[in-house]
This record gives sequence, C-alpha cells and structure tokens, in this order.
Amino acid sequence: METQSGNGILEDFRIEFLDCWQRMPNKGFFLVLLAAWLTLFQFLGNSTLGYINTPSLLEWMNAAYQFNHDPGANDDSYGRWIPFIVLGLFWWKRKQLVAQPLRTWWPGLLLLVGALVLHLLGYMAQQPKLSIFAMFAGVYGLMGLAWGRAWLRESFLPYALLVFCIPLGWAGVSLTFPLRMIVMRAVEFICNNILAIDVMREGTRLIDPSGRYGYEVAAACSGMRSLIATAAVAVIYAMVSFRSWWRRVVLIASALPLAVLGNVVRMLAIVIAAEIWGQEAGKAVDDGGPGGVFALLPYIPAFAGLLLLGRWIEEKRPGKAAPSETNKAESRGATAEAPPAAPADAPAAHTT
Repeated sequence: METQSGNGILEDFRIEFLDCWQRMPNKGFFLVLLAAWLTLFQFLGNSTLGYINTPSLLEWMNAAYQFNHDPGANDDSYGRWIPFIVLGLFWWKRKQLVAQPLRTWWPGLLLLVGALVLHLLGYMAQQPKLSIFAMFAGVYGLMGLAWGRAWLRESFLPYALLVFCIPLGWAGVSLTFPLRMIVMRAVEFICNNILAIDVMREGTRLIDPSGRYGYEVAAACSGMRSLIATAAVAVIYAMVSFRSWWRRVVLIASALPLAVLGNVVRMLAIVIAAEIWGQEAGKAVDDGGPGGVFALLPYIPAFAGLLLLGRWIEEKRPGKAAPSETNKAESRGATAEAPPAAPADAPAAHTT
C-alpha cells in the first residue's frame, strides 16, 4: 500500500483550497472590511494603559495569554490556540459551508453595528474583555454580510468556540470558587464514607486529622483549564458527530459535571498517595509526577464520559435494520413473491 508523500498532501490541500476559494463570492468585499475592522482594534482597541501599555487589543490579548506564575491567577495560555482550532473546524465543514446559498445579506450590518456599540462601551468603561467579545461578534457579522444567513447558521457552533479566547485572569477565581467547593465536599464524602480515609475539610483545604498532610485546591488548579478543555472537546465532538440540536446541547452541557468529576478523581489520587506513602508522594501526584502523567488525571474521566454519553445518545442511521428483522422481512418477501403451485390435475385455463 503506497503512502502519500508530504508534497502530495500539500498539493491536494492547495487544489482543495483553491476550489473552495473560487466558489466563494464577495471575497474582496469581506477581506477589505475585515482588515478595516481589525485595524480599529489594533489602534483603538484598548484604553487600559496601566499594566499593559498598548492601545492594541491584539497585543493586550497576547500579553494576557502569557503564562502567569502567580499561583492565585488562572492560566489563560490556551486562548492563543483556539483560533487555530476554529479554523480547522471551518476547513472540516468547508463542503457544507460552500454548498450554502452564499449571497450578500444586509441584516448582517445590524450585527456589525451592535458589535461596534459593544466595543465603544467596553472602550469607555476600560473593559478590554468586552471589546474582545465585540471584535469576534463583528467578524461574525461581516461573514453574515458577505455570505448570508445560511453561512451564519452552519458556522455558529465552531465559531462559538472563540468565546474561550477571552482571558479570565483574576475574574476566573470567583467563577471557579463554587467548583472548588463542590470538588472538596465530594472528596471529603468519598474519603470518609467509602474509602475509610479520615480527612477534614477547611474551606478549600483537606487535612489529615493527625496532621501528616494537607492539600488545598488553589485557584490556579481549580479545574478551569480542564473545564475549558472538556467544553471545547464537547463542542467539537457534538458538531462532528451529531446534527440534532438537542443531542448537541446535552453533550455540551455535560462538560461541567464531567470536569468536576475529573478533578474529584485527581484530588482522590493525591489523598490516596499521601495516605499510603506520605506527604511527598501526594505532592508528587499534585505536581504531575514523572513526565507529567498525573496531570492527565482530570481529563481521562471527562473525555471517557463524553464518549460514553455520545455513544448512548448516538443518532440511529436510517436504512439499517436489525439482522433478525432483515431475515424475517426477506422470508416474508420470498413467500409473497413465490406464487402457489397449481395442482397437477387442475384443468387448463382457456378463453372463449
């Protein structure tokens, strides 16, 4: 079996890209407006010139995505990869998108004007996160203006992933505090009532009654990264595997409880390791272990849960009958098609 070379793959991609590009109308119209829209955010995008002294919203986002070594803040570095994921999903849906009736749709201007008003509010209130949302909403409006309502409908789900580009920073601490409390209460209950491990909870901290170890779910390890990763995978899985909206909503909504489950598993692993081998073993699991293998603990039950839920609610493909039903149908069909044999002594039919 021959494998396709790298040059062959690039050539196929080039041909496919050019084919899709040629089938899309209003390309120049869209690109000119997109350049003008992004220029606005480059030179008049950020009014908070304190910690990040730049008027560019794009530079402000890049600085916000830098890994923060402050243990009290959330890590927003995942935001820089979200646009590439969205572009990949658009490429995956390219045939569906270019098959839509692509035409200029002037109501898209309403989305653009609304995004502009939202940016002005964020600019005057010195809220760059609001301006980030406005920037992406404006690009969505431009796509609707250039290619129509059908394009917006087909592209909504992958495009919605861009909401994860908005850095949370310290705002994520207040958002994740309820999640931290849920995780710690669940771990306390499981340890005391199922695993027979005596632990006490003090807020978001678990301690051993004898004082041998103690662990706290810090804000940076509150599960926001696993929640966002699980939610992103859920959106991608829902978009790729299902067409009915209720199945997509169920799968995406499951991201929150599954992320909590993943962090419960992680904390249980830390407590069990500390109970058996001492404080240093629990700390090793908390730090990720050799090669960072334990850092994957929150994601294993979350992703496995998504796959199981997707399998449970999977769409039944039409035209596939059970084997027993198919055999019965074939036997009934064969019986109906075969005419009854005439008796040997029956008189021959004649016409007058």
